[in-house]
Amino acid sequence: MTGRWAGGDAKQVAVNHPRDHARAYHLHRLATALDRRGLHATLTTAYPAALHIFIPGAAMLAESIDCTPSTDDQGRLHWYYRWSWGELLHDADDPSSAAAKIADVLSSR
Repeated sequence: MTGRWAGGDAKQVAVNHPRDHARAYHLHRLATALDRRGLHATLTTAYPAALHIFIPGAAMLAESIDCTPSTDDQGRLHWYYRWSWGELLHDADDPSSAAAKIADVLSSR
């Protein structure tokens, strides 16, 4: 397995699979949308990448989100955000709507 070191954080990242890059790309987009809503998110780069989200000042209110590929009815590859318990959250093409759902769930806890 080929690897490289991520920018100064001493975590090894696998770079031999194109889907790893797509997964990280979609999770970064979600992190940006969550930041606009005042939520903090940390992307873990170990395989598989995941986004750990928490409300500042309320660390117990947290969630982990991953991103998973699937095919649509026409057989095209499509990406989806997924809750930590495995249920699909939202289409990865719309990170703002996914961030709104996450914010609603975390604020209701």
